[in-house]
Amino acid sequence: MDENINSHNAPQVGLYVTCLVDLFRPVVGFAAMKLLQEAGCEVSVPLAQTCCGQPAYNSGDRAAAQTLAIEVIKNFENFDYVVAPSGSCAGMLKTHYPELLKDTDHAERALAFSDKVFELTSFLVDKCALQSVDRVFAGRITYHDACAGLRELHVKQQPRQLLRSMRGLELLEMADGEACCGFGGTFCVKYPEISDAMVGKKCANIQAANAQTLLGGDMGCLMNMAGKLSRDGSAIEVRHVAEILAGMVDEPPIAGSNGPEQGKQK
Repeated sequence: MDENINSHNAPQVGLYVTCLVDLFRPVVGFAAMKLLQEAGCEVSVPLAQTCCGQPAYNSGDRAAAQTLAIEVIKNFENFDYVVAPSGSCAGMLKTHYPELLKDTDHAERALAFSDKVFELTSFLVDKCALQSVDRVFAGRITYHDACAGLRELHVKQQPRQLLRSMRGLELLEMADGEACCGFGGTFCVKYPEISDAMVGKKCANIQAANAQTLLGGDMGCLMNMAGKLSRDGSAIEVRHVAEILAGMVDEPPIAGSNGPEQGKQK
């Protein structure tokens, strides 16, 4: 499915909302839907969708991960594309499902399914050929490259391209921007001291970038960094990139101040 979707008539997109978006930041799901609809897609959100199985997979519970993977495939395989506002979950669906199910009766289904899966900003830029968003965000932002999106799905320039197209937005790159924030799903639970040291270094670089807002594409990373910034008393706002691109910043940020001079948007 390498062709550009502009050759199709209203591609059918299944929005994979992700657990953290559903439970902690629903506005990200609505923002993702808005962006996809503006790009010409017909978007559906299957109500029966479940966790992608990544926690079980990373913890070595292969059987549980396989059960969840089969359920996700069943709920989404009839769409033209499957899009997630998370490089981590999209990476699980796209790169790990084929390996996870390779020795089962679902191997071919997993391979066909993986071809349809995209992270949100990658889908908008690489498949929808979206080059800009006609919105305003008055503020200085810095961007965190989440590990799975960056290394498994090659998501890096796509969100930056869209952000740089916005009027009033100034993108300031932090030092060592590709470094892990220390979340790593179950990693932060298994190795809390190491995780805290990693997020401490990350947040020092974020604050040194002199940005007002931290953006990223993965809720796990954003919540981890938001918690550290909050504990450090930082006023830096933390938001998912979809919120900014969709012009949906009425919700308070994940962390940080929400002063009248920051994050003005139309």
